[in-house]
Amino acid sequence: MISQEQTATQPGARWALTVLLLAYILSFIDRNAMAILVGPIRRSFDITDFQYGLLHGLAFTVFYTLVGLPIGRLADRKSRRTIVGIGVLFWSVMTCGCGLVQTFGALFVTRMGVGVGEAALSPPAHSLLSDFFPAKALPRAMSIFTLGISIGGGMAYMIGGWVLGAVGDVDVSLPLVGALQPWQLTFILVGLPGFAIGALVWTIREPLRRGRMRAEGEAVPVREVLRYFRTHARLYGAILGSVSMLSILGYGTITWYVEMLIRNFGAQASAVGPQFGWIFIISGSTGALTGGVLAERLNRRYADANLRVVVLAALLWVVPGIIGPLMPTLPGALLMAAPILFLMSSYVGPAIAALQTSTPNEMRAVASALLLFAANLFGLGLGPPLVGALTTHVLGGDDTLHVALAGLAAVFAPMAAVTAAWGLKGYRLRLADAHA
Repeated sequence: MISQEQTATQPGARWALTVLLLAYILSFIDRNAMAILVGPIRRSFDITDFQYGLLHGLAFTVFYTLVGLPIGRLADRKSRRTIVGIGVLFWSVMTCGCGLVQTFGALFVTRMGVGVGEAALSPPAHSLLSDFFPAKALPRAMSIFTLGISIGGGMAYMIGGWVLGAVGDVDVSLPLVGALQPWQLTFILVGLPGFAIGALVWTIREPLRRGRMRAEGEAVPVREVLRYFRTHARLYGAILGSVSMLSILGYGTITWYVEMLIRNFGAQASAVGPQFGWIFIISGSTGALTGGVLAERLNRRYADANLRVVVLAALLWVVPGIIGPLMPTLPGALLMAAPILFLMSSYVGPAIAALQTSTPNEMRAVASALLLFAANLFGLGLGPPLVGALTTHVLGGDDTLHVALAGLAAVFAPMAAVTAAWGLKGYRLRLADAHA
């Protein structure tokens, strides 16, 4: 028998979703601001595409993935609000620090620090939302939360382009800091709002935990967690595997797409950055909301609706993912970015909802940490460096970036669709068992 407690939205849910969305938007601004700064950073430190890919991806993910799992475990027992608040403040300090460094090594270290702080957001946030909202409303809530990807990602390009256009190649001097290049000023500007948002996090109430198997605060033994995931290996392998592949494709694409436009068509970062940013915000946000609504509607007929949306998004991604980078004109390449960004955002909320609804409460933050571990270790950790490695070591030059991006879509989108489809049966069985 399912109690009203399990099916009702808890008080404070909308405010919590609003604040967590703001934090998620900021996290993607701070994470992705570097993507519009490829050229200036490469020139400042005289590095290759591959080295930049390591800076953008691997530096962030090393500690993001290592810290994420213990944070997820902690969030299953302790105050999730406190964990998120500390994380927001820490990554904001590190983002500002990225703007103050003078060497490639120092930038690499502060980029790692951003990853440490951001690791404290998603696992506790996913767990909070799964307690604030009942299962039937969770896909839409998660999709609203994941609007942060498109809004924050788009704003990163817009802010970076605006700063580059406003100050040009002139260094800016700040009191107590000295002369800063435009790319350094960008990091400081995007890092500062985090101090206000971090304070807002403490206004969220800690909700009653739904569907617990143990008393509040009692930890699940590690071996029991591992046994549970092994028992449902096909399901979790399908979710984690498909999301990892789509993350490699997504992060590889958004990291390099604007730089590809600059190289192929001679576009100015100050102009094409905001253009791409608006497309990211509009198409990405529409995709995120559409994915959640579609999952809710399909759920009336199909128990495995959340995972079906992941399969569909991966299949539809193949064509624009290949054609977009190969378009012969700048307007055409920008136009094809719209369906790419739509599909990139559409599957995330349903994938998170699939993970949360198939996992016991006291393992949910750990499950989210595993998802983020896989998505970021393989996605952000491998996606940008893989594209850089292809242009630097395989395809033979900076002017082959469009070929590398098209090849990425041709390989990873079909693989992700097959992997997600492999888990549909296991997802249906797990949901049936949970509601028995």
